[in-house]
Amino acid sequence: MSSTTNGLPDAIPETRSDDQIRILVAIGVRLYREGLSEMLGRHERFKVVALAADYSGALERSHELQPDIVFLDVNMPDGLRLIHDLHMVVPDAAVVVTAMAETDGEIVACAEAGVAGFVTQDQSLAEAVGVLESVARGESPCSPRTAAALLRRVAVLSAQRKPPGPPDGLTPRENQIAGLIARGRSNKEIARELCIEISTVKNHVHHMLEKLGVRGRAEAAARVRAHLRS
Repeated sequence: MSSTTNGLPDAIPETRSDDQIRILVAIGVRLYREGLSEMLGRHERFKVVALAADYSGALERSHELQPDIVFLDVNMPDGLRLIHDLHMVVPDAAVVVTAMAETDGEIVACAEAGVAGFVTQDQSLAEAVGVLESVARGESPCSPRTAAALLRRVAVLSAQRKPPGPPDGLTPRENQIAGLIARGRSNKEIARELCIEISTVKNHVHHMLEKLGVRGRAEAAARVRAHLRS
């Protein structure tokens, strides 16, 4: 006989076909937990294997049953911590969060925790089913508002990255010439592109090779490309 959580069965007998998606529903409010479970149970592709009302119940049942998807109310106590811990105990399961308010902070926090999909407070049951189906296909669906928040976060992180400076103490001009050498330019082409004399280019190349401690243009180009990748 299965155990219970708040009077509800927390494990549901397995009667499934191999192509069904096994879902654990972790929602603190009993009405929503039962209602969502019943709705998903009517969908032929889904099999609700367990219900959980709190952090410990969700973690325990997930570890025991290894569902394909954990459908989680992110507003549960320790909701974000649960997402992190689920990745430890059920690494192959996708986590889909519901009841998300779509504030930038909440979206970014859930994304950084590793959720595979989002269902917002304003989405319908049909839309929730669509999200679960997309996640089961390996996709990461999100609303335009969620996508915009994630792109803003990427932009912030990109702006915080300091571009690499000249390698090994090269002057700005030497660094510029080193970059052109790395792109395969000859001395003549560099002189034409930078509007300087070819003798000036040769002089810069000579000093650049000395500073980089390399013996030729090929080694210099390889050094610059490795620096740009770091």
